[in-house]
Amino acid sequence: MSVNPRPTLGALLTLQHPQSLATYETYEEAQRAVDFLSDQKFDVQNLCIVGTDLKIVERVTGRRTWSTVLGQGATSGLFMGAFVGLVFSLFSGGSSWLATLLICAGLGIIFGMISAAISYGMTGGHRDFDSVRQTVAGRYEVLGEHTVAEQARQLLSRLPGTPSQL
Repeated sequence: MSVNPRPTLGALLTLQHPQSLATYETYEEAQRAVDFLSDQKFDVQNLCIVGTDLKIVERVTGRRTWSTVLGQGATSGLFMGAFVGLVFSLFSGGSSWLATLLICAGLGIIFGMISAAISYGMTGGHRDFDSVRQTVAGRYEVLGEHTVAEQARQLLSRLPGTPSQL
């Protein structure tokens, strides 16, 4: 008796013999094309949307100083300490739940500031800014198995208002 193994994530994300069906400027346009094919009863499991021309965009959000580092450490420590204090209060069953919550929040602030200061101090002044990173695609390509590529292209040619390059 043979057991059919579950496909791996890598197998689910790849096609055997893909062909380009259309290229779009935005993910929403590519998603609209696949949705259109689905509405036409096309076997969409034979398709992939692939982001190409990838770029990493890092948006600088502010300058890091000792005061911002300590403030961020205090804020994260406050929330962690308050959470721990709340958990302790729930399980202690005593009448001093507010005191437990406040003590844990205070200790969280202190430990948060200490850990943030140590971490920032170890950087030696390098990377004195905060930022957010995102990987973005320059365009999106809809790929399909070679056996259904022509049928998909014919259906996509009927998609109204598509800015794709078929």
